[in-house]
Amino acid sequence: MKILSHSDPGFVSFVSRLNRRAVPESGVRDLVSEIISQVATQGDKALVELTRRFDGAKLSTKDLFVSDEEIDAAGRKVSAATKRAVSRSLKNIRDFAKHSLRKDWSARNAEGALVGERFTPFDRVGVYVPGGKAPLVSTALMTAGFAQAAKVPEILAATPCGPDGSVNPELLYALVRAGATEIIKVGGAQGIAAMALGTRSIRPVDRVFGPGNKFVVEAKRQLIGAVSIDLLPGPSEILVLADKSANPDFIAADLLAQAEHGGDSVVGFVTDSKALLNRVVKAMEKQLPTLSRGRIIRDVLKSGTFLLHVRSFADAVSICNAFCPEHASLICEDEKRWLPEIRTAGAIYLGADSPVAVGDFLAGPSHTLPTGGGGRSFSGLRADQFQRRTSIVRLDKRSVAKSLPVVEEFARIEGLDAHGRSTAIRLES
Repeated sequence: MKILSHSDPGFVSFVSRLNRRAVPESGVRDLVSEIISQVATQGDKALVELTRRFDGAKLSTKDLFVSDEEIDAAGRKVSAATKRAVSRSLKNIRDFAKHSLRKDWSARNAEGALVGERFTPFDRVGVYVPGGKAPLVSTALMTAGFAQAAKVPEILAATPCGPDGSVNPELLYALVRAGATEIIKVGGAQGIAAMALGTRSIRPVDRVFGPGNKFVVEAKRQLIGAVSIDLLPGPSEILVLADKSANPDFIAADLLAQAEHGGDSVVGFVTDSKALLNRVVKAMEKQLPTLSRGRIIRDVLKSGTFLLHVRSFADAVSICNAFCPEHASLICEDEKRWLPEIRTAGAIYLGADSPVAVGDFLAGPSHTLPTGGGGRSFSGLRADQFQRRTSIVRLDKRSVAKSLPVVEEFARIEGLDAHGRSTAIRLES
Protein backbone atom coordinates (compact mmCIF):
# COMPACT_ATOMS: atom_id res chain seq x y z
CA MET A 1 0.00 0.00 0.00
CA LYS A 2 1.07 3.54 -0.67
CA ILE A 3 0.76 5.43 2.61
CA LEU A 4 1.58 9.14 2.55
CA SER A 5 1.12 12.15 4.79
CA HIS A 6 0.88 15.74 3.57
CA SER A 7 4.32 16.46 5.04
CA ASP A 8 6.05 13.65 3.10
CA PRO A 9 8.32 14.66 0.18
CA GLY A 10 6.42 12.66 -2.45
CA PHE A 11 2.92 13.64 -1.35
CA VAL A 12 2.27 16.53 -3.75
CA SER A 13 3.50 14.68 -6.84
CA PHE A 14 1.47 11.58 -5.93
CA VAL A 15 -1.72 13.57 -5.43
CA SER A 16 -1.21 15.38 -8.73
CA ARG A 17 -1.22 12.01 -10.52
CA LEU A 18 -4.67 11.25 -9.09
CA ASN A 19 -6.16 13.79 -11.54
CA ARG A 20 -6.83 11.15 -14.17
CA ARG A 21 -8.09 11.13 -17.73
CA ALA A 22 -9.50 7.90 -19.15
CA VAL A 23 -6.98 7.53 -21.97
CA PRO A 24 -6.24 4.00 -23.25
CA GLU A 25 -2.78 2.43 -23.35
CA SER A 26 -1.40 2.17 -26.89
CA GLY A 27 -0.97 -1.62 -26.61
CA VAL A 28 -4.58 -2.07 -25.49
CA ARG A 29 -5.82 0.24 -28.22
CA ASP A 30 -3.96 -1.64 -30.96
CA LEU A 31 -5.00 -5.11 -29.80
CA VAL A 32 -8.65 -4.12 -29.51
CA SER A 33 -8.56 -2.54 -32.96
CA GLU A 34 -7.21 -5.82 -34.33
CA ILE A 35 -9.95 -7.82 -32.60
CA ILE A 36 -12.71 -5.53 -33.88
CA SER A 37 -11.35 -5.77 -37.41
CA GLN A 38 -11.24 -9.56 -37.17
CA VAL A 39 -14.86 -9.75 -36.01
CA ALA A 40 -15.94 -7.27 -38.70
CA THR A 41 -14.38 -9.31 -41.51
CA GLN A 42 -14.73 -12.89 -40.27
CA GLY A 43 -17.85 -12.74 -38.12
CA ASP A 44 -18.80 -15.96 -36.33
CA LYS A 45 -15.55 -17.64 -37.34
CA ALA A 46 -13.60 -14.89 -35.56
CA LEU A 47 -15.73 -15.26 -32.40
CA VAL A 48 -15.03 -19.00 -32.29
CA GLU A 49 -11.30 -18.45 -32.78
CA LEU A 50 -11.03 -15.58 -30.28
CA THR A 51 -13.04 -17.49 -27.64
CA ARG A 52 -10.61 -20.37 -27.97
CA ARG A 53 -7.64 -17.99 -27.81
CA PHE A 54 -8.71 -15.94 -24.79
CA ASP A 55 -11.06 -18.26 -22.84
CA GLY A 56 -9.71 -21.69 -23.82
CA ALA A 57 -13.18 -22.86 -24.91
CA LYS A 58 -13.69 -24.87 -28.10
CA LEU A 59 -17.04 -23.71 -29.42
CA SER A 60 -18.61 -24.18 -32.81
CA THR A 61 -20.71 -21.50 -34.46
CA LYS A 62 -23.92 -23.17 -33.29
CA ASP A 63 -22.61 -23.13 -29.70
CA LEU A 64 -22.20 -19.34 -29.53
CA PHE A 65 -25.70 -18.88 -28.12
CA VAL A 66 -26.83 -20.27 -24.77
CA SER A 67 -29.50 -22.86 -25.56
CA ASP A 68 -32.96 -23.21 -24.02
CA GLU A 69 -31.79 -26.52 -22.54
CA GLU A 70 -28.88 -24.79 -20.79
CA ILE A 71 -31.23 -22.15 -19.42
CA ASP A 72 -33.66 -24.77 -18.12
CA ALA A 73 -30.81 -26.73 -16.52
CA ALA A 74 -29.47 -23.57 -14.87
CA GLY A 75 -32.89 -22.82 -13.37
CA ARG A 76 -32.95 -26.26 -11.76
CA LYS A 77 -29.47 -25.86 -10.27
CA VAL A 78 -30.01 -22.47 -8.65
CA SER A 79 -30.86 -22.52 -4.96
CA ALA A 80 -34.01 -21.04 -3.47
CA ALA A 81 -31.86 -18.54 -1.53
CA THR A 82 -30.26 -17.29 -4.75
CA LYS A 83 -33.66 -16.95 -6.39
CA ARG A 84 -34.91 -14.87 -3.45
CA ALA A 85 -31.83 -12.65 -3.57
CA VAL A 86 -32.27 -12.07 -7.31
CA SER A 87 -35.95 -11.29 -6.83
CA ARG A 88 -35.31 -8.73 -4.06
CA SER A 89 -32.57 -7.00 -6.00
CA LEU A 90 -34.71 -6.80 -9.14
CA LYS A 91 -37.59 -5.30 -7.16
CA ASN A 92 -35.39 -2.45 -5.93
CA ILE A 93 -33.96 -1.95 -9.42
CA ARG A 94 -37.42 -1.68 -10.97
CA ASP A 95 -38.67 0.66 -8.26
CA PHE A 96 -35.60 2.88 -8.66
CA ALA A 97 -35.93 2.84 -12.45
CA LYS A 98 -39.47 4.22 -12.30
CA HIS A 99 -38.12 7.48 -10.90
CA SER A 100 -35.53 8.04 -13.65
CA LEU A 101 -37.50 6.95 -16.72
CA ARG A 102 -38.36 10.02 -18.78
CA LYS A 103 -41.96 10.76 -19.73
CA ASP A 104 -43.44 12.40 -22.84
CA TRP A 105 -44.27 16.09 -22.52
CA SER A 106 -45.51 18.94 -24.70
CA ALA A 107 -45.85 22.74 -24.43
CA ARG A 108 -46.35 25.86 -26.56
CA ASN A 109 -43.37 28.00 -27.49
CA ALA A 110 -43.43 31.80 -27.77
CA GLU A 111 -44.86 31.68 -31.31
CA GLY A 112 -47.57 29.19 -30.37
CA ALA A 113 -45.99 26.11 -31.94
CA LEU A 114 -46.49 22.83 -30.15
CA VAL A 115 -43.13 21.41 -29.04
CA GLY A 116 -42.27 18.44 -26.89
CA GLU A 117 -40.37 15.23 -26.45
CA ARG A 118 -41.31 11.58 -26.88
CA PHE A 119 -39.41 8.78 -25.18
CA THR A 120 -39.50 5.22 -26.49
CA PRO A 121 -37.38 2.22 -25.51
CA PHE A 122 -34.59 1.14 -27.81
CA ASP A 123 -35.63 -1.79 -29.99
CA ARG A 124 -32.58 -3.91 -29.25
CA VAL A 125 -29.75 -3.39 -26.76
CA GLY A 126 -26.67 -5.32 -25.76
CA VAL A 127 -25.52 -5.79 -22.17
CA TYR A 128 -22.06 -7.03 -21.28
CA VAL A 129 -21.52 -9.01 -18.08
CA PRO A 130 -17.95 -9.85 -17.03
CA GLY A 131 -17.43 -13.46 -15.97
CA GLY A 132 -13.71 -14.02 -15.55
CA LYS A 133 -12.73 -14.23 -11.89
CA ALA A 134 -16.29 -14.34 -10.52
CA PRO A 135 -19.82 -14.76 -11.90
CA LEU A 136 -21.13 -11.20 -11.58
CA VAL A 137 -24.79 -12.03 -11.06
CA SER A 138 -25.44 -8.55 -9.68
CA THR A 139 -24.10 -6.96 -12.87
CA ALA A 140 -26.58 -8.97 -14.91
CA LEU A 141 -29.38 -7.49 -12.83
CA MET A 142 -27.99 -3.95 -12.86
CA THR A 143 -27.72 -3.82 -16.65
CA ALA A 144 -30.41 -6.06 -18.14
CA GLY A 145 -32.74 -5.29 -15.22
CA PHE A 146 -32.80 -1.59 -16.17
CA ALA A 147 -33.42 -2.47 -19.82
CA GLN A 148 -36.33 -4.64 -18.71
CA ALA A 149 -37.72 -1.81 -16.57
CA ALA A 150 -37.55 0.49 -19.61
CA LYS A 151 -39.51 -2.13 -21.62
CA VAL A 152 -36.78 -2.82 -24.18
CA PRO A 153 -38.20 -5.72 -26.25
CA GLU A 154 -34.88 -7.35 -27.23
CA ILE A 155 -31.99 -7.65 -24.79
CA LEU A 156 -28.86 -9.43 -26.03
CA ALA A 157 -26.43 -10.38 -23.25
CA ALA A 158 -22.77 -11.25 -23.81
CA THR A 159 -20.67 -12.97 -21.18
CA PRO A 160 -17.54 -15.15 -21.40
CA CYS A 161 -17.88 -18.89 -20.95
CA GLY A 162 -15.53 -21.22 -19.09
CA PRO A 163 -13.05 -23.56 -20.79
CA ASP A 164 -15.79 -26.20 -20.97
CA GLY A 165 -18.05 -23.84 -22.89
CA SER A 166 -20.56 -23.38 -20.07
CA VAL A 167 -21.82 -20.25 -18.32
CA ASN A 168 -22.32 -20.13 -14.56
CA PRO A 169 -25.93 -21.26 -13.80
CA GLU A 170 -26.61 -18.45 -11.29
CA LEU A 171 -25.51 -15.92 -13.89
CA LEU A 172 -27.74 -17.48 -16.55
CA TYR A 173 -30.68 -17.50 -14.18
CA ALA A 174 -30.16 -13.84 -13.30
CA LEU A 175 -29.88 -12.79 -16.94
CA VAL A 176 -33.11 -14.53 -17.87
CA ARG A 177 -34.96 -13.11 -14.84
CA ALA A 178 -33.65 -9.64 -15.74
CA GLY A 179 -35.13 -9.92 -19.22
CA ALA A 180 -32.32 -11.14 -21.49
CA THR A 181 -33.91 -12.54 -24.66
CA GLU A 182 -30.64 -13.92 -26.09
CA ILE A 183 -27.31 -14.79 -24.46
CA ILE A 184 -24.02 -15.33 -26.27
CA LYS A 185 -21.00 -17.05 -24.71
CA VAL A 186 -18.57 -14.44 -25.95
CA GLY A 187 -16.58 -12.11 -23.71
CA GLY A 188 -13.92 -9.46 -24.04
CA ALA A 189 -13.55 -6.96 -26.85
CA GLN A 190 -14.88 -9.57 -29.27
CA GLY A 191 -18.14 -9.75 -27.33
CA ILE A 192 -18.60 -5.97 -27.61
CA ALA A 193 -17.74 -6.09 -31.33
CA ALA A 194 -20.22 -8.91 -31.93
CA MET A 195 -23.06 -6.92 -30.34
CA ALA A 196 -22.14 -3.66 -32.06
CA LEU A 197 -21.38 -4.94 -35.56
CA GLY A 198 -23.32 -8.18 -35.74
CA THR A 199 -22.36 -11.40 -37.52
CA ARG A 200 -24.19 -13.94 -39.65
CA SER A 201 -25.84 -15.41 -36.52
CA ILE A 202 -25.92 -12.34 -34.25
CA ARG A 203 -28.04 -9.34 -35.10
CA PRO A 204 -26.44 -6.01 -34.10
CA VAL A 205 -27.86 -3.90 -31.29
CA ASP A 206 -28.66 -0.18 -31.09
CA ARG A 207 -26.75 0.52 -27.89
CA VAL A 208 -24.21 -1.30 -25.71
CA PHE A 209 -24.19 -1.27 -21.90
CA GLY A 210 -22.12 -2.74 -19.11
CA PRO A 211 -18.73 -2.78 -17.38
CA GLY A 212 -15.60 -4.75 -18.14
CA ASN A 213 -11.82 -4.82 -18.13
CA LYS A 214 -9.67 -2.36 -20.04
CA PHE A 215 -10.12 -4.30 -23.29
CA VAL A 216 -13.91 -4.21 -23.00
CA VAL A 217 -13.88 -0.50 -22.19
CA GLU A 218 -11.58 0.25 -25.13
CA ALA A 219 -13.80 -1.76 -27.49
CA LYS A 220 -16.80 0.31 -26.42
CA ARG A 221 -14.80 3.48 -27.03
CA GLN A 222 -13.70 2.42 -30.52
CA LEU A 223 -17.16 1.30 -31.58
CA ILE A 224 -18.95 4.57 -30.80
CA GLY A 225 -20.63 5.46 -34.05
CA ALA A 226 -21.47 1.89 -34.95
CA VAL A 227 -23.55 1.99 -31.77
CA SER A 228 -24.01 4.35 -28.87
CA ILE A 229 -22.80 3.37 -25.40
CA ASP A 230 -23.79 4.02 -21.81
CA LEU A 231 -20.42 5.05 -20.34
CA LEU A 232 -16.90 3.69 -19.89
CA PRO A 233 -17.04 1.55 -16.74
CA GLY A 234 -13.81 -0.33 -16.09
CA PRO A 235 -12.17 -1.99 -13.06
CA SER A 236 -13.68 -1.25 -9.65
CA GLU A 237 -12.71 1.79 -7.55
CA ILE A 238 -13.45 3.16 -4.11
CA LEU A 239 -12.34 6.30 -2.29
CA VAL A 240 -13.28 6.62 1.37
CA LEU A 241 -13.23 10.11 2.90
CA ALA A 242 -13.42 10.07 6.69
CA ASP A 243 -12.71 12.19 9.73
CA LYS A 244 -11.83 11.15 13.27
CA SER A 245 -15.46 10.13 14.01
CA ALA A 246 -15.29 7.12 11.63
CA ASN A 247 -15.05 3.45 12.61
CA PRO A 248 -11.70 2.04 11.35
CA ASP A 249 -13.05 -1.53 11.19
CA PHE A 250 -15.87 -0.47 8.86
CA ILE A 251 -13.50 1.46 6.60
CA ALA A 252 -11.04 -1.43 6.43
CA ALA A 253 -13.85 -3.80 5.50
CA ASP A 254 -15.03 -1.54 2.67
CA LEU A 255 -11.51 -1.14 1.28
CA LEU A 256 -10.88 -4.88 1.33
CA ALA A 257 -14.26 -5.57 -0.26
CA GLN A 258 -13.46 -3.46 -3.31
CA ALA A 259 -9.93 -4.87 -3.53
CA GLU A 260 -11.60 -8.28 -3.77
CA HIS A 261 -12.52 -7.46 -7.40
CA GLY A 262 -8.85 -7.89 -8.26
CA GLY A 263 -7.22 -6.92 -11.54
CA ASP A 264 -6.71 -3.19 -11.99
CA SER A 265 -9.02 -2.20 -9.12
CA VAL A 266 -8.11 1.00 -7.28
CA VAL A 267 -8.65 1.43 -3.53
CA GLY A 268 -8.16 4.75 -1.77
CA PHE A 269 -8.63 6.25 1.69
CA VAL A 270 -8.19 9.93 2.58
CA THR A 271 -8.46 11.38 6.08
CA ASP A 272 -7.41 14.39 8.09
CA SER A 273 -6.82 12.14 11.11
CA LYS A 274 -3.42 10.42 11.31
CA ALA A 275 -4.67 8.34 14.24
CA LEU A 276 -7.60 7.03 12.18
CA LEU A 277 -5.31 6.17 9.27
CA ASN A 278 -3.10 4.09 11.55
CA ARG A 279 -6.11 2.28 13.00
CA VAL A 280 -7.45 1.52 9.52
CA VAL A 281 -4.11 -0.02 8.51
CA LYS A 282 -4.16 -2.24 11.59
CA ALA A 283 -7.79 -3.23 10.95
CA MET A 284 -6.96 -4.22 7.36
CA GLU A 285 -4.04 -6.33 8.54
CA LYS A 286 -6.34 -8.06 11.03
CA GLN A 287 -9.22 -8.71 8.63
CA LEU A 288 -7.26 -9.76 5.55
CA PRO A 289 -6.23 -13.28 6.74
CA THR A 290 -9.89 -14.16 7.30
CA LEU A 291 -10.89 -13.56 3.66
CA SER A 292 -11.04 -16.29 1.02
CA ARG A 293 -9.68 -14.15 -1.84
CA GLY A 294 -6.66 -13.04 0.14
CA ARG A 295 -4.15 -13.47 -2.67
CA ILE A 296 -6.20 -11.35 -5.07
CA ILE A 297 -6.72 -8.69 -2.39
CA ARG A 298 -3.01 -8.59 -1.56
CA ASP A 299 -2.17 -7.96 -5.21
CA VAL A 300 -4.51 -4.96 -5.29
CA LEU A 301 -3.21 -3.67 -1.94
CA LYS A 302 0.29 -3.84 -3.33
CA SER A 303 -0.28 -2.19 -6.70
CA GLY A 304 -3.53 -0.23 -6.56
CA THR A 305 -4.09 1.03 -3.02
CA PHE A 306 -3.28 4.38 -1.42
CA LEU A 307 -3.95 5.83 2.03
CA LEU A 308 -3.45 9.56 2.45
CA HIS A 309 -3.28 11.82 5.50
CA VAL A 310 -4.24 15.38 4.52
CA ARG A 311 -4.11 18.71 6.34
CA SER A 312 -7.85 19.32 6.24
CA PHE A 313 -11.09 17.70 5.20
CA ALA A 314 -11.37 20.31 2.45
CA ASP A 315 -8.17 18.81 0.99
CA ALA A 316 -9.76 15.36 1.12
CA VAL A 317 -12.77 16.59 -0.85
CA SER A 318 -10.50 18.29 -3.42
CA ILE A 319 -8.65 15.02 -3.93
CA CYS A 320 -11.96 13.23 -4.40
CA ASN A 321 -13.09 15.65 -7.10
CA ALA A 322 -9.77 15.31 -8.92
CA PHE A 323 -9.75 11.52 -8.64
CA CYS A 324 -13.40 11.09 -9.77
CA PRO A 325 -13.92 7.75 -7.99
CA GLU A 326 -16.47 5.17 -9.05
CA HIS A 327 -17.60 4.85 -5.42
CA ALA A 328 -17.06 7.57 -2.82
CA SER A 329 -17.80 6.86 0.83
CA LEU A 330 -18.31 9.98 2.95
CA ILE A 331 -18.04 9.47 6.70
CA CYS A 332 -17.79 12.68 8.69
CA GLU A 333 -19.45 14.70 11.43
CA ASP A 334 -20.42 17.59 9.13
CA GLU A 335 -21.97 15.62 6.27
CA LYS A 336 -24.36 18.40 5.25
CA ARG A 337 -21.44 20.73 4.67
CA TRP A 338 -19.27 18.38 2.63
CA LEU A 339 -21.76 16.37 0.55
CA PRO A 340 -22.58 19.26 -1.83
CA GLU A 341 -18.85 19.74 -2.44
CA ILE A 342 -18.38 16.25 -3.94
CA ARG A 343 -19.15 16.67 -7.65
CA THR A 344 -17.47 13.95 -9.69
CA ALA A 345 -18.13 10.61 -7.95
CA GLY A 346 -20.17 7.94 -9.72
CA ALA A 347 -22.01 7.09 -6.49
CA ILE A 348 -21.78 8.49 -2.97
CA TYR A 349 -22.35 6.40 0.15
CA LEU A 350 -23.24 8.46 3.18
CA GLY A 351 -22.45 7.65 6.80
CA ALA A 352 -20.76 4.87 8.70
CA ASP A 353 -23.53 2.33 8.10
CA SER A 354 -23.61 2.49 4.27
CA PRO A 355 -21.38 -0.28 2.89
CA VAL A 356 -20.71 -0.08 -0.84
CA ALA A 357 -21.53 -3.80 -1.03
CA VAL A 358 -25.22 -3.06 -0.47
CA GLY A 359 -25.10 -0.74 -3.47
CA ASP A 360 -23.27 -3.41 -5.46
CA PHE A 361 -25.98 -5.99 -4.87
CA LEU A 362 -29.27 -4.61 -3.66
CA ALA A 363 -29.96 -0.92 -3.01
CA GLY A 364 -31.51 -0.07 -6.40
CA PRO A 365 -29.19 2.27 -8.34
CA SER A 366 -27.03 0.49 -10.92
CA HIS A 367 -23.50 -0.32 -9.84
CA THR A 368 -22.35 0.24 -13.44
CA LEU A 369 -20.49 3.51 -12.85
CA PRO A 370 -17.76 5.60 -14.50
CA THR A 371 -14.17 4.71 -13.64
CA GLY A 372 -10.68 5.80 -14.63
CA GLY A 373 -11.52 9.47 -14.19
CA GLY A 374 -14.64 9.16 -16.36
CA GLY A 375 -16.84 10.58 -13.62
CA ARG A 376 -15.79 14.04 -14.76
CA SER A 377 -17.80 13.51 -17.96
CA PHE A 378 -20.10 10.51 -17.44
CA SER A 379 -22.83 9.51 -15.01
CA GLY A 380 -23.67 5.99 -13.94
CA LEU A 381 -26.04 3.73 -15.85
CA ARG A 382 -29.69 4.79 -15.57
CA ALA A 383 -33.01 3.50 -16.83
CA ASP A 384 -33.52 6.54 -19.08
CA GLN A 385 -30.42 5.56 -21.06
CA PHE A 386 -32.50 2.72 -22.47
CA GLN A 387 -34.93 5.24 -23.94
CA ARG A 388 -34.61 6.92 -27.31
CA ARG A 389 -35.51 10.62 -27.25
CA THR A 390 -37.39 12.19 -30.15
CA SER A 391 -38.38 15.85 -30.31
CA ILE A 392 -41.86 16.76 -31.58
CA VAL A 393 -42.86 19.99 -33.36
CA ARG A 394 -46.31 20.97 -34.73
CA LEU A 395 -47.18 24.41 -36.19
CA ASP A 396 -50.39 25.93 -37.53
CA LYS A 397 -50.82 28.96 -39.82
CA ARG A 398 -50.77 31.35 -36.90
CA SER A 399 -47.52 30.02 -35.40
CA VAL A 400 -45.94 29.86 -38.86
CA ALA A 401 -46.78 33.54 -39.39
CA LYS A 402 -45.24 34.49 -36.05
CA SER A 403 -42.14 32.39 -36.81
CA LEU A 404 -41.56 33.62 -40.38
CA PRO A 405 -39.68 36.91 -39.68
CA VAL A 406 -37.13 35.14 -37.49
CA VAL A 407 -36.73 32.22 -39.91
CA GLU A 408 -36.21 34.60 -42.83
CA GLU A 409 -33.57 36.54 -40.90
CA PHE A 410 -31.62 33.40 -40.05
CA ALA A 411 -32.00 32.25 -43.66
CA ARG A 412 -30.52 35.55 -44.86
CA ILE A 413 -27.61 35.42 -42.40
CA GLU A 414 -26.71 31.84 -43.27
CA GLY A 415 -27.37 32.10 -47.00
CA LEU A 416 -30.05 29.43 -46.92
CA ASP A 417 -32.86 31.04 -48.88
CA ALA A 418 -34.65 27.71 -49.41
CA HIS A 419 -35.18 27.55 -45.65
CA GLY A 420 -36.97 30.88 -45.67
CA ARG A 421 -38.97 29.94 -48.76
CA SER A 422 -40.10 26.63 -47.22
CA THR A 423 -41.66 28.57 -44.35
CA ALA A 424 -43.12 31.46 -46.33
CA ILE A 425 -44.86 29.18 -48.83
CA ARG A 426 -47.16 27.95 -46.06
CA LEU A 427 -48.73 31.39 -45.86
CA GLU A 428 -49.15 31.89 -49.63
CA SER A 429 -51.56 29.01 -50.30
